[in-house]
Amino acid sequence: MTVRKPVVLITGAGGEIGHGLISRLAQGTSRPIVTLDVNPLDPALTPLVQREVTASILDTSALDRLLSEFEVDLIFHLAALLSTRSEFTPVMAHRVNVEGTLNLLEFAQKQAESHDRPVVFMYPSSIAAYGLPDVETKRRAGRVREDEWATPTTMYGCNKLYCEQLGRYYSRHYKQLAAKTKSGLVDFRAVRSPGLISAMTVPSGGTSDYAPEMIHAAARGEAYACFVRPDTQIPFMAMPDGVDALLRLADAPRERLTRTAYNVGAFNPTAAEIQQVVARAFPAATITYQVDAKRQGIVDSWPADVDDRAARADWGYCPSHDFTCAFSEYLIPTIRQRYA
Repeated sequence: MTVRKPVVLITGAGGEIGHGLISRLAQGTSRPIVTLDVNPLDPALTPLVQREVTASILDTSALDRLLSEFEVDLIFHLAALLSTRSEFTPVMAHRVNVEGTLNLLEFAQKQAESHDRPVVFMYPSSIAAYGLPDVETKRRAGRVREDEWATPTTMYGCNKLYCEQLGRYYSRHYKQLAAKTKSGLVDFRAVRSPGLISAMTVPSGGTSDYAPEMIHAAARGEAYACFVRPDTQIPFMAMPDGVDALLRLADAPRERLTRTAYNVGAFNPTAAEIQQVVARAFPAATITYQVDAKRQGIVDSWPADVDDRAARADWGYCPSHDFTCAFSEYLIPTIRQRYA
């Protein structure tokens, strides 16, 4: 008889969040790590994981193999098609972002039923789940709460918002007409992240990537044309705080949680304020503005800031990096060293 091994499963492990998450988990948990990604992991991460599975989240046979071999009690579902690419391929975005998530929720339900205890399902959602109609409304709205302006204008945002609701259904209402209810076995917890900025990976197609793109271009000595207006303002967070938020929420006692999806934020500079910081660090940098009206429209539909009081009250969320610290102590020195 094969004895299944308790593990943590990370999908989309090779992405920006996955890099930091694998490193943190490898340092702080006794649970082995299993990864699932369409691409091979960065060789630096491979020694940190027990099993690396190269497959799509849409490959149910790969999930079935994992189900038979491992006892998964914690999932970080990072696999997704990001916002810009999703607009060009909305049907594929739905398949990956929604059908892939549904596949994994079913996987989590089966896992929970097989070992008769809840599976914590961590889901990084996004400020793309919001949709404000115009810049004036955005200015008036100020810090937006989780249940306000949930009318996304992008395929990615629609996918994220719907998956939050799918997770809530699996957590609280799964097969509610069945003779014996099986809800509550998937313990779904979503972090609605702002724009995440990583010093360790190159930006990969997010609509908020104008901030990291600015720094990377300056560090390489290349001119950069920012695709949004100087006054554009959305919330951002340094990647270490994004990873910490996922880990903190994963560890929080279930009885403390009042929501299944939580806002988190850290700082919300304008594009011009980011440019000023980058220019001070790289005096030779050439940063101009070449506004892409369509991408600008998407960013304008996202809030200028988010209200994260529920996360702070329920599970002690508190970011370590403010605007100054994120750029001067984390992003700029690390990215500068990358291209030295």
